[in-house]
Amino acid sequence: MSTAQDDLTGRARLRDAAIECFAAQGFEESLRAIAARAGVSAGLVRHHFGSKENLRAECDATVLERYRKLKVDSLNAEPSVMFAQLPSSREGGILMVYILRSVRDGGAAGRAFLESLVAEGIEFSADAVARGLVVPSRNEEARVRHLVRQSVGALIVQLGMWPDLALDDFEGVMERFYAESMLPTLELYTEGLFTDRTYLDQYLAFAAGANNPPAGIAEETSSH
Repeated sequence: MSTAQDDLTGRARLRDAAIECFAAQGFEESLRAIAARAGVSAGLVRHHFGSKENLRAECDATVLERYRKLKVDSLNAEPSVMFAQLPSSREGGILMVYILRSVRDGGAAGRAFLESLVAEGIEFSADAVARGLVVPSRNEEARVRHLVRQSVGALIVQLGMWPDLALDDFEGVMERFYAESMLPTLELYTEGLFTDRTYLDQYLAFAAGANNPPAGIAEETSSH
C-alpha cells in the first residue's frame, strides 16, 4: 500500500474512532483516547487533522453525510426491510447519540450542526414531496424546523429519563428509542391527531386577519 493510501486509511480510521468516542463520552474526550481507540499513536491525530477543532469539524460533516445516506436508503427501501434493520443498527445508534450530544452540547458547533440538519431536512423533504411520499406544506422550512426540534428534543427528553442506559451501548439506545417512538410517530404522521380541520382553519383565518387587518382598524390606529 502506498504512503498516500496509508494516510487515507489512517485518517479515516481516526475520524471514525473520534465519532465513536465523541458519541460515547462527549466532545471533551482526549485525543489520546481517540488515538487509542483507533489503534494509532496520538501524534497521528495532529499529523492528519492539525487540531481537535478540525477533527470535530470533519466528524460533524461525516455524521451529517451518513445521516443523510441513512435517510435516503430508508426512503428507497421497502418499509419491511427498513424496520427489520433499524432497531439493531449500531451505525444508526452512533449517529443518533452523536447528534444528541452535538445539539445538547450547544455553542457555535452545536447550533451549526442543528442548522445543517434543518438545511438537509428541507432538501430531503422537497424530494419526498416531489416523489409523492409526503404531503406539501404551506411553509416547508417552518415544518422542517419544527420536525427537527421535535425529534431532537424528544430524544434528549427520552435519554434523560433513562439514567441507567449507557450511551455507548449504541444498539441498546437505538432499540429502546424505536421501541418507544416508532408507533406514535408513524401514527401521528400517517393518521393525524384531530378528527376535523376546525383548529387549523380557525388558525389560518386568525393569521390572515393578523397579517391583513381590516381597513377600519388601520384607520382608527392612524388617527391616534
